[in-house]
Amino acid sequence: MSRRRTPSPPLDAAKLEELALAYVARFSTTRARLEGYLARKLRERGWAEEGAAPVAAIAERFVELGYLDDAAYARARAGSLLRRGYGARRVGQALAVAGVAEQVRAEMVPEEDAARQAALVMARKRRFGPFGTEPPDRARREKQIAAMLRAGHPLDIVRELVDAPSAGAAEEWAAQSFGDR
Repeated sequence: MSRRRTPSPPLDAAKLEELALAYVARFSTTRARLEGYLARKLRERGWAEEGAAPVAAIAERFVELGYLDDAAYARARAGSLLRRGYGARRVGQALAVAGVAEQVRAEMVPEEDAARQAALVMARKRRFGPFGTEPPDRARREKQIAAMLRAGHPLDIVRELVDAPSAGAAEEWAAQSFGDR
């Protein structure tokens, strides 16, 4: 005998705001993601009151109160992805998916020095180029280059790292400031 689950009652303004507050308290998020979450909850449970649901009004109020800050989210997320070894293109894609405005995303593009360091992190972690146990053959080199390109690194940086003669030379190259080229 299967039990039937009784549907949850439709949301009212107070319950919707309570859901929004719980979501923002639990997750670092953007305005667009909060609005998407609330819209999904309304689709699932319906709206108990007359008129339009106050999703945008709740999000706007949370921005005014400082609960949501897309620029702070973008800085934190971009820094996290760079420290994990992802490139500028991949950082921009992640921020776009999160609903960060294009103007804010443009401000988060890493400098050349940070891009080199992120590529170095990935090369070390994945044992690419001089960080591998043995020099890569042509097929392995191409796979390493492709992996780094998929991670969002520019081709010139990828080639420098994969073709570096030694790990020390790669680290020295990554430590150089962009003006030293």
